[in-house]
Amino acid sequence: MTRSRKEILSILAESGEPLSALDVSRRFPAEKGPDQATVYRALHWLEERGWAESFILHCTSHGTERYYSAVSDQEGKPMPHRHWFHCEECHRFTDLGDCGLEELFAEYEKSLSLRIKAHALYCTGTCASCGSSLPREPASPREPASPRAPTSI
Repeated sequence: MTRSRKEILSILAESGEPLSALDVSRRFPAEKGPDQATVYRALHWLEERGWAESFILHCTSHGTERYYSAVSDQEGKPMPHRHWFHCEECHRFTDLGDCGLEELFAEYEKSLSLRIKAHALYCTGTCASCGSSLPREPASPREPASPRAPTSI
């Protein structure tokens, strides 16, 4: 593995959140890191070989971007599988913790005759910090409940 690929994998492995290619580039000291094209090629190479994974995030405030995280470190030791929450206001990611979807996927595999190899999950919305500063939307008036016709037993 080239020095640039090792450094980029190390950046992904040490990050507490998914990173875009630009985020990766910004983690290098000025004038010492690889150019942007090399970063993109290295991320692609790492993902193709199973060292990294990515997802595409569609954010209403910040546009569409691909984010990367390490699947294993430089020694090949697996990194924990993570799911993410993305705040559309402050653009921060929150780690949602351990994957609790194994039972659901096992049921899908059984009932639909599938073999699930991998998955990615991210949620979007507003974090607690940003949510407290947003104006509250007025509650919509509820429709009055329609009277039910009597039922016989």
